[in-house]
Amino acid sequence: MSAKSNKEKVNVLILGSGGREHAIGWKLKESKRCGKLFFAPGNGGTDALGENVPINPDRVDTKTVDDIDYFCRNNAIGLVVIGPEDPLAQGLADRLANDDRKIFGPIASAARIEADKAYAKQVMKAASIPTADSRVFKDYFVAESYVKSRETPVVVKAAGLAKGKGVIVCDNTAQALDALALCMKNKSFGDAGDTVIVEERLTGQEVSILALVDGRNIYVLDPSQDHKQAGEGDTGPNTGGMGAYCPTPLIDEKMMNTIQSEVLVPAVDAMRREGIEYKGVLYAGLMLTAGGPKVLEFNCRFGDPETQPLMMRLKGDLLEIMLATADGTLDEVDLAWDKRCCCCVVMASGGYPGKYQNDKLIKGIAAAEEDKDVKVFHAGTKKTKDGVVTAGGRVLNVCAMGADLKEAQAKANAACAKIQFEGAWYRSDIGYRVMK
Repeated sequence: MSAKSNKEKVNVLILGSGGREHAIGWKLKESKRCGKLFFAPGNGGTDALGENVPINPDRVDTKTVDDIDYFCRNNAIGLVVIGPEDPLAQGLADRLANDDRKIFGPIASAARIEADKAYAKQVMKAASIPTADSRVFKDYFVAESYVKSRETPVVVKAAGLAKGKGVIVCDNTAQALDALALCMKNKSFGDAGDTVIVEERLTGQEVSILALVDGRNIYVLDPSQDHKQAGEGDTGPNTGGMGAYCPTPLIDEKMMNTIQSEVLVPAVDAMRREGIEYKGVLYAGLMLTAGGPKVLEFNCRFGDPETQPLMMRLKGDLLEIMLATADGTLDEVDLAWDKRCCCCVVMASGGYPGKYQNDKLIKGIAAAEEDKDVKVFHAGTKKTKDGVVTAGGRVLNVCAMGADLKEAQAKANAACAKIQFEGAWYRSDIGYRVMK
């Protein structure tokens, strides 16, 4: 079945196993054109929407590509949605595309803007995109010498993909040296830490700007704010994200226009000048400094957990939007948003982001979803004969809609309180930065 006709049903394969993929599948299922829905590998909640397929796309080798391609051909898949960054960086989008199959996600050369932070800095410099001053190091001792010479706090970043945990914000020189050792000596982030970036520490509020890019058109989605640190009040170690809310009042229309013209458009144009056509989601993590918004990082896919509140508020047809992104026809699509606010709270395993145990039985999800404004997306879960159990650090994404952020946060926290599994914990202050 081809995805070309605007009347035909489209079978969809979503690659990934997290809350982001569950939320995308949930929204795609609402489309009148959505045919059969598959997840590879999916999780303990995604099979309620479609069928889980035992293929793991994390390692993009010939067998994985062949398995996915074979499955697509035998199930008439018209659209493949690649959720995580690893397979995008490894070129899965390049290797799966054909005339009868649309791919939502950038090719490897475009995904490099997330996979290689040193390259991203080069793009920003070439395009005069505002960002923190930085230096790139491949030699530990040279990096150590530079850090010792700094008089102001720095941020140390592993240049490669580190699942959202390779960024260490340092208060002083001792912490920066520890961070360097963690990346380059201890190999805590594997090969991702072979090259590090040491950059000035910016101050201000962080925001997440996600935009759909079809090669020539850019459609900016409503702004959100992620909460990466484990502890209440933004304390403790970095995580993959402990919650997010959308929209954020920190970005008004004037600021959004500035971000589009000074960040998003120049980034896409800079890649095009290199012969790279960007199609998919371009995510800019920004710091709102006294001198204006500055880019902390670019990502090449939907953020997690920012995607979940975005999907909750999106009123448009996500399937049509994704097909238009792949086809280069975003200018023909309309997006609408629920005017209410959505707050997403991540429920995590005891010990996360450090060591944690799996296979803890989860109870209370149905009770939490009795509120029509609440939806629970599965992240690190799996189904067993005894029920749904934990299978990851970030276990559930509890999302709630409210007239304002205060109401949305209260509903999300009340829903979390109804869900139990051994060691469960969550931040109850998602959104606090703008509620003070």
